[in-house]
Amino acid sequence: MAECKEEKKLVIGADKSGFSLKEAIKKFLEDKGYYVEDVGTKDLENWLPFYEVAPRVANKIQSGEFDRGVLICGTGAGMSIVANKFKGIYAVAVEGSYTAKMAKVINNANVLTMGGWVLAPEQACDMIERWLTMEFTEGLEEWRKGFLNNAITKVKDIEEENLK
Repeated sequence: MAECKEEKKLVIGADKSGFSLKEAIKKFLEDKGYYVEDVGTKDLENWLPFYEVAPRVANKIQSGEFDRGVLICGTGAGMSIVANKFKGIYAVAVEGSYTAKMAKVINNANVLTMGGWVLAPEQACDMIERWLTMEFTEGLEEWRKGFLNNAITKVKDIEEENLK
C-alpha cells in the first residue's frame, strides 16, 4: 500500500462490541507509525455505549485536532448514525476494501465506521489503509471531479440548513 497522504494521526473509538477489532486496528496503525488517540472503550469492564463514543471522535475532528477517525461497534451502523449528527462529520459504515477506498474518493469521508461482529482484523486493517491512502476525487475523470466538488458544496448547504 502507498503511504498515508495526510498527517499520520487518527482518533479511534469503540463500544463493547467493537473493542477487540479496535485493539487490532490500533496496533496495526501504531506499527505503521501512526499516532492513534483512543477515546474508549479502553477495557471491557468499563465499556462505553456507541452513543457516548461517537461524539468523542466527532468532537476531536470538529475541533481540528484530528482530520480522520475510526469508530467500531457491532455493525458500524450505530456509530455512523451518531457521528453523522455532528456538523462536518462524514461517517461511512463500510464492510469491504473497495467501499472504504471510495468512501474517501467519492464521499470525502473523514470517519470510517466498522462492525466488530462483521469484519476480521486483517480485512479491517486493509480497509483502513486503503481509505487513508486516498484523496477526495483521486483517479477520477475531470467531469466527475467537478460533479463531486459541486456535490460537496451542496451537502454542506444541506448540513448548514439542518444541523444548527
